[in-house]
Amino acid sequence: MTDRSPDQLLERLIPALADVPGVVAIVLGGSRARGTATASSDYDLGLYYGPRAQLDTDRLLDVAKGLVDDPRAAAVTPVGEWGPWIVGGGWLSIGGRKVDLLYRNGEAVTQVIHACTAGRINMDYQPGHPHGFCSAIWMGEVALCLPLHDPQAMIAELKAMTSPYPEALREALVRRFLWEVLFSIENGEIAIPRGEQTHIAGCAYRALCCIGQVLFALNRRYLINEKGALDEAAAFPLTIAELSGQAAAVWRAIGCGEFGDAFTTLRACEHELKALAAATS
Repeated sequence: MTDRSPDQLLERLIPALADVPGVVAIVLGGSRARGTATASSDYDLGLYYGPRAQLDTDRLLDVAKGLVDDPRAAAVTPVGEWGPWIVGGGWLSIGGRKVDLLYRNGEAVTQVIHACTAGRINMDYQPGHPHGFCSAIWMGEVALCLPLHDPQAMIAELKAMTSPYPEALREALVRRFLWEVLFSIENGEIAIPRGEQTHIAGCAYRALCCIGQVLFALNRRYLINEKGALDEAAAFPLTIAELSGQAAAVWRAIGCGEFGDAFTTLRACEHELKALAAATS
Protein backbone atom coordinates (compact mmCIF):
# COMPACT_ATOMS: atom_id res chain seq x y z
CA MET A 1 0.00 0.00 0.00
CA THR A 2 1.83 3.09 -1.18
CA ASP A 3 -0.98 5.61 -1.61
CA ARG A 4 -2.56 7.88 0.99
CA SER A 5 -6.15 7.47 -0.18
CA PRO A 6 -8.87 7.80 2.48
CA ASP A 7 -9.09 4.81 4.78
CA GLN A 8 -12.66 4.19 5.91
CA LEU A 9 -11.60 2.32 9.04
CA LEU A 10 -9.34 5.16 10.17
CA GLU A 11 -12.00 7.72 9.33
CA ARG A 12 -14.26 5.87 11.74
CA LEU A 13 -11.68 5.30 14.48
CA ILE A 14 -9.83 8.59 14.78
CA PRO A 15 -12.74 10.91 15.76
CA ALA A 16 -13.89 8.39 18.39
CA LEU A 17 -10.43 7.94 19.89
CA ALA A 18 -9.68 11.67 19.76
CA ASP A 19 -12.64 12.31 22.09
CA VAL A 20 -11.11 10.20 24.87
CA PRO A 21 -9.97 12.50 27.70
CA GLY A 22 -6.19 12.76 27.82
CA VAL A 23 -5.57 11.93 24.17
CA VAL A 24 -3.43 14.74 22.72
CA ALA A 25 -2.38 13.10 19.44
CA ILE A 26 -2.95 9.94 17.43
CA VAL A 27 -0.45 8.50 14.97
CA LEU A 28 -0.36 5.61 12.54
CA GLY A 29 2.71 3.42 12.83
CA GLY A 30 4.10 0.23 11.34
CA SER A 31 3.87 -0.79 7.71
CA ARG A 32 0.77 1.31 7.05
CA ALA A 33 2.66 4.46 7.99
CA ARG A 34 5.65 3.48 5.87
CA GLY A 35 3.53 2.64 2.83
CA THR A 36 4.59 -1.03 2.74
CA ALA A 37 1.38 -2.61 4.08
CA THR A 38 -0.75 -5.24 2.41
CA ALA A 39 -4.52 -5.43 2.66
CA SER A 40 -4.20 -7.80 5.64
CA SER A 41 -1.70 -5.72 7.62
CA ASP A 42 -2.55 -4.65 11.17
CA TYR A 43 -3.33 -1.07 12.08
CA ASP A 44 -0.85 0.22 14.67
CA LEU A 45 -2.17 3.34 16.41
CA GLY A 46 -0.18 5.35 18.92
CA LEU A 47 -2.20 7.31 21.48
CA TYR A 48 -0.09 10.16 22.84
CA TYR A 49 -1.19 11.78 26.07
CA GLY A 50 0.16 14.89 27.74
CA PRO A 51 1.41 15.98 31.15
CA ARG A 52 -1.71 17.90 32.16
CA ALA A 53 -4.21 15.03 32.05
CA GLN A 54 -3.74 11.29 32.29
CA LEU A 55 -5.22 9.07 29.64
CA ASP A 56 -8.72 8.04 30.68
CA THR A 57 -8.52 4.31 30.03
CA ASP A 58 -12.01 3.68 31.42
CA ARG A 59 -13.43 6.00 28.79
CA LEU A 60 -11.15 4.43 26.19
CA LEU A 61 -12.62 1.02 27.00
CA ASP A 62 -16.14 2.38 26.54
CA VAL A 63 -15.15 3.78 23.16
CA ALA A 64 -13.48 0.51 22.18
CA LYS A 65 -16.61 -1.46 23.02
CA GLY A 66 -18.53 0.74 20.60
CA LEU A 67 -16.03 0.06 17.82
CA VAL A 68 -15.03 -3.59 18.06
CA ASP A 69 -16.71 -6.55 16.42
CA ASP A 70 -17.39 -8.22 19.79
CA PRO A 71 -17.82 -5.77 22.69
CA ARG A 72 -17.43 -8.62 25.18
CA ALA A 73 -13.89 -9.19 23.94
CA ALA A 74 -12.86 -5.53 24.14
CA ALA A 75 -9.99 -4.88 26.53
CA VAL A 76 -7.50 -2.08 27.09
CA THR A 77 -4.88 -1.90 29.80
CA PRO A 78 -4.20 0.69 32.48
CA VAL A 79 -1.26 3.01 31.80
CA GLY A 80 1.93 1.17 32.76
CA GLU A 81 0.47 -2.33 32.54
CA TRP A 82 2.91 -3.36 29.79
CA GLY A 83 6.00 -1.87 31.42
CA PRO A 84 7.78 1.48 31.16
CA TRP A 85 8.51 1.27 27.42
CA ILE A 86 5.49 -0.39 25.81
CA VAL A 87 3.36 1.31 28.51
CA GLY A 88 -0.02 -0.18 27.64
CA GLY A 89 -2.73 -0.38 25.03
CA GLY A 90 -5.11 -2.88 23.53
CA TRP A 91 -5.49 -5.47 20.80
CA LEU A 92 -8.80 -4.98 19.05
CA SER A 93 -10.68 -6.53 16.15
CA ILE A 94 -12.68 -3.93 14.21
CA GLY A 95 -14.40 -4.70 10.94
CA GLY A 96 -12.44 -7.93 10.76
CA ARG A 97 -9.15 -6.02 10.98
CA LYS A 98 -6.60 -6.16 13.77
CA VAL A 99 -6.10 -2.79 15.42
CA ASP A 100 -3.33 -2.41 17.98
CA LEU A 101 -3.35 0.56 20.36
CA LEU A 102 -0.20 1.71 22.15
CA TYR A 103 0.05 4.44 24.76
CA ARG A 104 2.85 7.01 24.71
CA ASN A 105 3.49 9.79 27.22
CA GLY A 106 4.41 12.79 25.08
CA GLU A 107 6.54 14.37 27.81
CA ALA A 108 8.50 11.15 28.37
CA VAL A 109 9.03 10.74 24.61
CA THR A 110 10.36 14.31 24.44
CA GLN A 111 12.87 13.59 27.19
CA VAL A 112 14.03 10.40 25.46
CA ILE A 113 14.50 12.21 22.16
CA HIS A 114 16.63 14.84 23.88
CA ALA A 115 18.71 12.06 25.47
CA CYS A 116 19.13 10.20 22.17
CA THR A 117 20.15 13.40 20.41
CA ALA A 118 22.85 13.81 23.03
CA GLY A 119 24.02 10.21 22.54
CA ARG A 120 22.44 8.71 25.67
CA ILE A 121 20.51 5.47 25.12
CA ASN A 122 19.10 2.70 27.29
CA MET A 123 18.59 -0.97 26.52
CA ASP A 124 16.07 -2.68 28.79
CA TYR A 125 14.39 -6.05 29.14
CA GLN A 126 10.94 -5.99 27.56
CA PRO A 127 8.51 -8.84 26.79
CA GLY A 128 7.72 -8.84 23.10
CA HIS A 129 11.19 -7.56 22.19
CA PRO A 130 13.50 -10.58 22.50
CA HIS A 131 16.63 -8.48 22.02
CA GLY A 132 15.40 -5.85 24.47
CA PHE A 133 13.89 -2.40 24.09
CA CYS A 134 16.30 0.33 23.01
CA SER A 135 15.13 3.79 24.06
CA ALA A 136 15.88 5.08 20.54
CA ILE A 137 12.80 3.14 19.39
CA TRP A 138 10.62 5.94 20.75
CA MET A 139 12.53 8.44 18.62
CA GLY A 140 12.19 6.18 15.60
CA GLU A 141 8.47 5.76 16.15
CA VAL A 142 8.04 9.53 15.96
CA ALA A 143 10.29 9.85 12.91
CA LEU A 144 8.44 7.16 10.95
CA CYS A 145 4.84 7.65 12.05
CA LEU A 146 2.02 9.32 10.13
CA PRO A 147 0.13 11.86 12.28
CA LEU A 148 -3.64 11.40 12.12
CA HIS A 149 -4.74 13.78 14.89
CA ASP A 150 -2.36 16.44 16.17
CA PRO A 151 -4.29 19.60 17.08
CA GLN A 152 -1.63 20.83 19.53
CA ALA A 153 1.23 20.07 17.08
CA MET A 154 2.87 17.75 19.61
CA ILE A 155 3.86 15.23 16.96
CA ALA A 156 4.92 17.93 14.50
CA GLU A 157 7.28 19.37 17.10
CA LEU A 158 8.65 15.94 18.03
CA LYS A 159 9.14 15.01 14.38
CA ALA A 160 11.21 18.14 13.84
CA MET A 161 13.59 16.85 16.52
CA THR A 162 14.23 13.57 14.68
CA SER A 163 15.66 14.99 11.45
CA PRO A 164 18.44 15.00 10.54
CA TYR A 165 19.49 11.77 12.20
CA PRO A 166 21.73 12.80 15.14
CA GLU A 167 25.41 11.94 14.80
CA ALA A 168 25.68 11.48 18.57
CA LEU A 169 22.96 8.81 18.40
CA ARG A 170 24.70 7.09 15.51
CA GLU A 171 27.96 6.96 17.45
CA ALA A 172 26.26 5.79 20.64
CA LEU A 173 24.45 2.92 18.92
CA VAL A 174 27.58 1.72 17.12
CA ARG A 175 29.57 1.96 20.35
CA ARG A 176 26.87 0.10 22.31
CA PHE A 177 26.24 -2.78 19.90
CA LEU A 178 29.35 -3.35 17.78
CA TRP A 179 31.43 -4.87 20.56
CA GLU A 180 28.55 -7.15 21.59
CA VAL A 181 28.53 -8.93 18.24
CA LEU A 182 31.88 -10.60 18.90
CA PHE A 183 31.12 -10.97 22.62
CA SER A 184 27.95 -12.94 21.80
CA ILE A 185 29.79 -15.07 19.25
CA GLU A 186 32.50 -15.97 21.74
CA ASN A 187 29.93 -16.81 24.42
CA GLY A 188 28.08 -19.06 22.02
CA GLU A 189 31.26 -20.83 20.97
CA ILE A 190 32.10 -21.59 24.60
CA ALA A 191 28.79 -23.46 24.89
CA ILE A 192 29.34 -25.63 21.79
CA PRO A 193 31.35 -28.40 23.49
CA ARG A 194 28.56 -28.79 26.05
CA GLY A 195 25.87 -28.84 23.39
CA GLU A 196 23.81 -26.16 25.15
CA GLN A 197 21.47 -25.54 22.24
CA THR A 198 19.29 -22.88 23.85
CA HIS A 199 22.27 -20.81 24.95
CA ILE A 200 23.97 -21.26 21.58
CA ALA A 201 20.87 -20.13 19.70
CA GLY A 202 20.40 -17.21 22.09
CA CYS A 203 23.94 -16.00 21.52
CA ALA A 204 23.53 -16.28 17.76
CA TYR A 205 20.29 -14.30 17.95
CA ARG A 206 21.91 -11.54 20.00
CA ALA A 207 24.83 -11.34 17.58
CA LEU A 208 22.49 -10.97 14.61
CA CYS A 209 20.34 -8.38 16.36
CA CYS A 210 23.41 -6.35 17.27
CA ILE A 211 24.53 -6.52 13.64
CA GLY A 212 21.16 -5.08 12.67
CA GLN A 213 21.45 -2.27 15.21
CA VAL A 214 24.88 -1.27 13.92
CA LEU A 215 23.85 -1.35 10.26
CA PHE A 216 20.79 0.80 10.92
CA ALA A 217 22.96 3.30 12.79
CA LEU A 218 25.68 3.38 10.14
CA ASN A 219 23.01 4.14 7.54
CA ARG A 220 21.32 6.72 9.78
CA ARG A 221 18.07 4.78 9.86
CA TYR A 222 15.79 4.33 12.85
CA LEU A 223 15.28 0.74 13.99
CA ILE A 224 11.95 0.32 15.76
CA ASN A 225 11.58 -3.47 15.82
CA GLU A 226 13.78 -6.54 15.48
CA LYS A 227 11.21 -8.16 13.17
CA GLY A 228 12.41 -7.90 9.60
CA ALA A 229 15.35 -5.69 10.56
CA LEU A 230 18.06 -7.81 8.94
CA ASP A 231 16.22 -8.15 5.65
CA GLU A 232 15.71 -4.39 5.62
CA ALA A 233 19.35 -3.78 6.49
CA ALA A 234 20.43 -6.09 3.67
CA ALA A 235 19.16 -3.47 1.20
CA PHE A 236 20.98 -0.51 2.77
CA PRO A 237 23.81 1.25 0.92
CA LEU A 238 26.18 0.31 3.76
CA THR A 239 25.65 -3.36 4.51
CA ILE A 240 27.15 -6.83 4.73
CA ALA A 241 27.27 -8.80 1.50
CA GLU A 242 24.48 -11.39 1.21
CA LEU A 243 23.30 -10.54 4.72
CA SER A 244 19.90 -12.22 4.48
CA GLY A 245 21.44 -15.37 3.05
CA GLN A 246 24.14 -15.47 5.70
CA ALA A 247 21.60 -15.04 8.49
CA ALA A 248 19.54 -17.87 7.01
CA ALA A 249 22.67 -20.02 6.82
CA VAL A 250 23.31 -19.44 10.52
CA TRP A 251 19.88 -20.78 11.44
CA ARG A 252 20.09 -23.71 9.05
CA ALA A 253 23.38 -24.72 10.61
CA ILE A 254 22.02 -24.39 14.14
CA GLY A 255 18.95 -26.40 13.17
CA CYS A 256 21.20 -29.19 11.90
CA GLY A 257 23.41 -29.09 14.99
CA GLU A 258 26.34 -27.71 12.98
CA PHE A 259 27.12 -25.04 15.56
CA GLY A 260 30.70 -24.47 14.46
CA ASP A 261 29.58 -23.63 10.94
CA ALA A 262 26.98 -21.21 12.30
CA PHE A 263 29.55 -19.28 14.29
CA THR A 264 32.06 -19.31 11.45
CA THR A 265 29.44 -17.49 9.38
CA LEU A 266 28.76 -15.08 12.24
CA ARG A 267 32.48 -14.36 12.60
CA ALA A 268 32.69 -13.50 8.91
CA CYS A 269 29.76 -11.12 9.30
CA GLU A 270 31.35 -9.53 12.35
CA HIS A 271 34.64 -9.04 10.53
CA GLU A 272 32.92 -7.33 7.61
CA LEU A 273 30.79 -5.21 9.93
CA LYS A 274 33.80 -4.03 11.91
CA ALA A 275 35.58 -3.02 8.71
CA LEU A 276 32.49 -1.19 7.52
CA ALA A 277 32.22 0.69 10.81
CA ALA A 278 35.91 1.64 10.72
CA ALA A 279 35.63 2.91 7.15
CA THR A 280 32.70 5.17 8.00
CA SER A 281 33.87 6.49 11.35
